[in-house]
Amino acid sequence: MTPLLYLVPVLGIVGLIVMFAKAGWVNRQDAGSSDMQEIANAIAAGALAFLKAEWRVLIVFGLAVAVLLAFSGTLVENSDWVIGVAFAIGAFISALAGYIGMNIATKANVRTSQAGRTSLAKALSVSFTGGSVMGIGVASLAVLGLGSLFILFYHLYVGETGNVNGLEMEKALEVLAGFSLGAESIALFARVGGGIYTKAADVGADLVGKVEAGIPEDDPRNPATIADNVGDNVGDVAGMGADLFGSYVATTLATMVLGREIVSTGDNANGIAPIALPMLIAGLGLVFSIISMAFVRVSDDNGSVQKALNIGNWGSIILTAIASFPLVKWLLPSGTMSIRGVEFVSEDVFHSILLGLVVGAIMSAVTEYYTAIGKRPVRSIVQQSSTGHATNIIGGISVGMESTVIPIIVLATGIFLSYKFAGLYGVAIAASGMMATTAMQLAIDAFGPIADNAGGIAEMSHLPEEVRGRTDVLDAVGNTTAATGKGFAIASAALTSLALFAAFCGTAGISSIDIFKADVLAGLFVGAMVPFIFSSLAIAAVGRAAMKMVEEVRRQFREIPGIMEGTAKPEYDKCVAISTQASIREMVAPGLIALLVPVIIGFLFGPEVLGGTLAGVTVSGVLLGIFQNNAGGAWDNAKKSFEKGVDINGTIYYKKSEPHKAAVTGDTVGDPFKDTSGPSMNILIKLMSIVSLVIAPHIAVQKHEASKAPVPPKVVLVAKK
Repeated sequence: MTPLLYLVPVLGIVGLIVMFAKAGWVNRQDAGSSDMQEIANAIAAGALAFLKAEWRVLIVFGLAVAVLLAFSGTLVENSDWVIGVAFAIGAFISALAGYIGMNIATKANVRTSQAGRTSLAKALSVSFTGGSVMGIGVASLAVLGLGSLFILFYHLYVGETGNVNGLEMEKALEVLAGFSLGAESIALFARVGGGIYTKAADVGADLVGKVEAGIPEDDPRNPATIADNVGDNVGDVAGMGADLFGSYVATTLATMVLGREIVSTGDNANGIAPIALPMLIAGLGLVFSIISMAFVRVSDDNGSVQKALNIGNWGSIILTAIASFPLVKWLLPSGTMSIRGVEFVSEDVFHSILLGLVVGAIMSAVTEYYTAIGKRPVRSIVQQSSTGHATNIIGGISVGMESTVIPIIVLATGIFLSYKFAGLYGVAIAASGMMATTAMQLAIDAFGPIADNAGGIAEMSHLPEEVRGRTDVLDAVGNTTAATGKGFAIASAALTSLALFAAFCGTAGISSIDIFKADVLAGLFVGAMVPFIFSSLAIAAVGRAAMKMVEEVRRQFREIPGIMEGTAKPEYDKCVAISTQASIREMVAPGLIALLVPVIIGFLFGPEVLGGTLAGVTVSGVLLGIFQNNAGGAWDNAKKSFEKGVDINGTIYYKKSEPHKAAVTGDTVGDPFKDTSGPSMNILIKLMSIVSLVIAPHIAVQKHEASKAPVPPKVVLVAKK
């Protein structure tokens, strides 16, 4: 094994050191008045209470699955009981990644509010640094965890034989898949549970506070306001942290699994260059994301926050692209390589990496266009708000559906070209290139909820209007960056799932999938249905929890005299408890679908039917995820457009106007779309693919003996007459 591979965990450790340094800087900033700190402490306490309740459930789940995997690992030749340990480690680090993000976010929010007293530049510095702690922490843990475990498993299984192309390496990667499965399993529950929590509180705060009582959602008189601000942290921060940690790991693993199949000689990594390459790219992307974070700044209150974030994002992309070329040229052999009949050279691999970076950037840009304030899609929803609630809903649905066209064309083009460059390995390494700048992407995403919380704290502690104005600027940009982050995640999921699907087919011994076979066709339709029933359960859970929240807020307005006059304090803890209990209870059913459907179909009907199911899930899930994310983001910013006034047919409308009330309704409908079911789609399709990969040795139609060729048969999708 090449000594260069030891650089991967070292870079992860360096990233953690930088993370702690940035966290220390945030903690040293002024936390404001005692009133501000009291509100921030209530938000932090509510967020931690939710995580503890969630962890109690997930610990039981995690231990049960770890034991089951350990037992099943002893039943097949190319697996091991260690897979259960790897699962537990992945689950633990995924939960830790979410906690790191939430912990810093609940400290950065009040400090951003206080910084807003000084300038927009200072407020951006504090909020973005808080977000960068999360981004660097998640990426560093992924790089450290994957790099360390691969080195360990390499020495455990391959070291004695030195056979990097045999079943020993297959076993090492099979066990490492347990790490990815643990990460994605926790990510799904964290994302769904956090999404149910935040949207139940948000809907209650909006419908009763804004629409019925006519007060802002962050008004201290609103009983749901603390729960709403807690939800920003447990859903958009802790959930997103676990989400992208799982995505980062799954993408890298898929590329490593396919890298094992590459037939080549003469590389500079003792035969494992295609396996080592995605981990090294991840490490480089982490370093260049950290460097590019220094470019995110504005000079004054008139500076463009979105432009500053774009400069940092493009900086990380360009630096990673430049560094990838010499790495690929040096690491991979100079001659021809092949995977499943497709021949390519090292330059083709670099072109695939570059293509992945470009696809990720285009996906982010397209999502920004469809969700940003002032752009044509959001303006169209604003205009349709003038004729009522129904036309606002129609406009948002239309925008969401339209927004799938360009991303799907971009993804299809990326898949086609990356396959032409380097076969299925090209598709996988393109996804790795896209995910290389995850630290920067997540920093940009996480700063939004911090700014949102900062605005709430400013409102509840009665800070001057210019403070709320500065936090609103950050929050509006944050809504767009949150949408672009989710678009980025669903794009990477499409490429990653295709790579995992190919790896599953090879491990399960499938040479082709005949879609004209009745059982395979049935599996295809069932797979396409899964994202819809998953979304239905998630959205219905938000609806049920929101109903309880609305009833509680109405009760407090009715039964506690003096709330509206500001002479009585609402019972914030009652609303926090409703969101916590509902989210923990309701997250189970959607999560079990992703875990059980592949197991049931795989063991009952075999790998070919399961392959058809995965194809259906992937296509349907990507489309539904893009639609829901963009529709929800556009509805949200259509509502926020009214804060500075909008021109509809020559008349200027502001908050509390009739068109604004219609926009609030649209935003309420879009909330579970963009924060619960939509962002869960990328985890759903990857988790089902990883589960299928883990069970593939148990349902394989043939056994690959050590004496046989190590490369599985070429996989094609065929329609036989």
